[in-house]
Amino acid sequence: MNEIPLLHILFVSTALFFIGMYGFFTRRNIITMLMSIELILNSVNINFVAFNKYLYPDKLDGLFFAIFIIAIAAAEAAVAIAIIINLYRSHSSIDVEDADELKF
Repeated sequence: MNEIPLLHILFVSTALFFIGMYGFFTRRNIITMLMSIELILNSVNINFVAFNKYLYPDKLDGLFFAIFIIAIAAAEAAVAIAIIINLYRSHSSIDVEDADELKF
């Protein structure tokens, strides 16, 4: 069985990370910004699993960190979607540029 080299996995993870960064900094829609944050978190998960496999193949530390990040990302997405829904109900828009009109 051929194993995928660590360099290839890190290249994919780096590409996902920078696609997420680009999406976060260039988009105005809050939902696409949230999806970009999820891409960044998934690239970190790929790094944890890859380094766990190649550095400590007998331990599961990297996998546990990845599962923890997935749980945090799910909670973050649920809270963010609730905030986005409330923002849309009050302002009929989910663009970041319209958020400067918010008054707390």
